Amino acid sequence: MMQADANGEVDFNEESLGPFLTARLGADCGKYQLSRISGGQSNPTYFLNWGEHHLVLRKQPNGPILRGAHAVDREYRVLEALHPTSVPVPEPVLYCAEPELLGTPFYLMQRVEGRVFTETSLVELPAEERAPIWMAVAETLAGLHSIRPEEVGLADYGKPGNYFERQISRWGRQYQNSPSRPIQPIEDLYDWLLENLPADDGSVSLCHGDFRLGNLLFHPTEAKVSAILDWELSTLGHPLADLGFCCMPWHTSPDEYGGLLGFDLKEYDLPSEEEFVGRYMASLSQVSKLQPFHTSFALYRFAVIFVGIADRAREGNAADPRAKILGPLAERFAVRGMEISKGIPHAI
Repeated sequence: MMQADANGEVDFNEESLGPFLTARLGADCGKYQLSRISGGQSNPTYFLNWGEHHLVLRKQPNGPILRGAHAVDREYRVLEALHPTSVPVPEPVLYCAEPELLGTPFYLMQRVEGRVFTETSLVELPAEERAPIWMAVAETLAGLHSIRPEEVGLADYGKPGNYFERQISRWGRQYQNSPSRPIQPIEDLYDWLLENLPADDGSVSLCHGDFRLGNLLFHPTEAKVSAILDWELSTLGHPLADLGFCCMPWHTSPDEYGGLLGFDLKEYDLPSEEEFVGRYMASLSQVSKLQPFHTSFALYRFAVIFVGIADRAREGNAADPRAKILGPLAERFAVRGMEISKGIPHAI
C-alpha cells in the first residue's frame, strides 16, 4: 500500500480546506486527517480522511515550475475520461483551478486500497507470484493502449503524428532550459536519437508517460492492477513510447532507480524483457516491433526528468527528500541509453 510519511510536511495552509470540503462535498464531517504520501518526485500528494470520505489530494508543488510541468488539470481530465472504461483508475471527485485556496491548483480522487511495489525485483513476494505481477503490468498497458482517445473525449489531448520527433524536441528544450551544468552523455544521446528517428507509422494511443511498476496499485491478493496512478505526463502519442519506458528496469541496475541489471532472472522467477514485451504484443494487435530507439528514448527522457529533479532539489521545491540523491542519476541513465544505441552489453 502507499505509505503516509509521518514526517512529511504539509505545503499549504490547512485551515482553508475544511470549509471548502463542506461547501463542495455537501456535508460537514468535522475534523479531517491529512497525511503526506511518501515517495514520488512531482506533485505533492496526501491521504485525506474526512468522515466517511477516504480521498487522495494531489496538487502542484509550490514555487516556480517549468512551463507545462505538473499539469494536475490534465491528470484530472484523464481520470474523468477513463473511469467509465475498463482501464483501472481512481474515481475523480473534484478539481480546483484557483490557486488561492491551497497555493496551487489541486484535485481530489477516491482512495483505492491496494499494494504498491517499489522494487522491480519483487523480492518481497513469493517467487511464484513475481512473473504474474509483471504479466499484469504488460496486459494493463496493452489495455490502456487499446482505448481509442476519440471515443472517450480525448481526441484533442495531444497532437497526433510525429510523436517522437516532437517529444525529443520538447525534452531537449527542457534540458536546455535547465540551469544545471551540461551533461555530455545526455547531449550525445539526444544527437543519436535525432539521427535514428524512426519513420512515423501512424500509431496513436493515449500514452501514460510514466508507466512503471511504482505507479500502479495492485489488488491486495491477486496479480491484478487496481489503479494506474500519476497521469501528469499523459498525452496522445505512440504506444511504443510507454512500452519502451516500461522496459527500463531490464536496462538499469538496482541502484539506478531499482532496475534489474545483475539479477539472475530465472533464479528469481522474473520474466525477461522479451517475455514481458511478448505478453504486451499478445494482448494488443497491430503494433509495430519495439526497437532500441524506443528504449533509448525512454532513458533519455528520464535522464532529463532527473535533471529537473536536481534543479528543484537545489531550489528546495522537490516533492521527495531523496531528490538530491536521485538527481545525479541523469548522467547514468543517459549512459545506459548510449549503451543500447551502440548495441553493447550494459556495464554492471
